[in-house]
Amino acid sequence: METDKWGRRIRAFRKLKGLTQEGLARKIGISVSVLGEIERGSRLPTEDFLDKVAEILVVPRGELEPSDDN
Repeated sequence: METDKWGRRIRAFRKLKGLTQEGLARKIGISVSVLGEIERGSRLPTEDFLDKVAEILVVPRGELEPSDDN
């Protein structure tokens, strides 16, 4: 499922940067439950969300996009 792939990549980059769900959610301005839903794959991230995550995690937006082999 495509949403699972987005969530796994976001979670992996978040952990690599040493952020908790709470910390990232606070920086983005969303609730922890929304971030959790995205990371679990039950909610598709919005374009605005992806832009904010890429900026906060200091990764190119394209790095967050799941590839066909993920």
